Amino acid sequence: MVTSIRATLKRKFLAGLIVSIPAVITILVIVWFFEFVDGILGTVYNKMLGYNVPGLGFISAIFLIFLIGIISTNVFGKKLIEFFEKAVVRIPVFKGIYTAVKQLVDGFSPENKGSFKRFVIVEYPRAGSYSFGFLTKEWTVKTDRDGRESYLRAVYIPTNHLYFGDIVLFRDSEVFYTDIPIEEGIKTILSGGIAAPSRISESKE
Repeated sequence: MVTSIRATLKRKFLAGLIVSIPAVITILVIVWFFEFVDGILGTVYNKMLGYNVPGLGFISAIFLIFLIGIISTNVFGKKLIEFFEKAVVRIPVFKGIYTAVKQLVDGFSPENKGSFKRFVIVEYPRAGSYSFGFLTKEWTVKTDRDGRESYLRAVYIPTNHLYFGDIVLFRDSEVFYTDIPIEEGIKTILSGGIAAPSRISESKE
């Protein structure tokens, strides 16, 4: 009887723990993000007003991002952004950093023609070991000696969340094109594979 009660309590406790951990982590991340963003502009308001107003910096940051979104979607805003980008890429150090980060972030936008094309599976980093990746580019490589052409596929394989990874070239026959959309592929990577469907089919479309 006592053993049965202990087993029941243990199961209930573990069930509550499993439910609570994601919720607690999510709340902690939201609180950290709120404090981080609020702290950036909050110090400016503190100096201007002479006292602290919690959340004012965060609200201002959200409004600023929304305003940038509005500006970037009209003709004048696009010209302004183009001017800013041209000015940034002229600076040697910032050119490489800004261009690389922008291309990577744009890669997750379905509206961008240079975005990730497909969510794929490749045999990497060794034989018998497979990894999820994003198809980014396709090349035709011509060999000078015999004139033969090879078709290579560039696959971005995240190794640390999404924004860090390896670019690996594969032959077309070595790439398994899944039927998973890019958005679902991103969820799969972020969840450590948990969000991946139990059955994945090949799709050439």
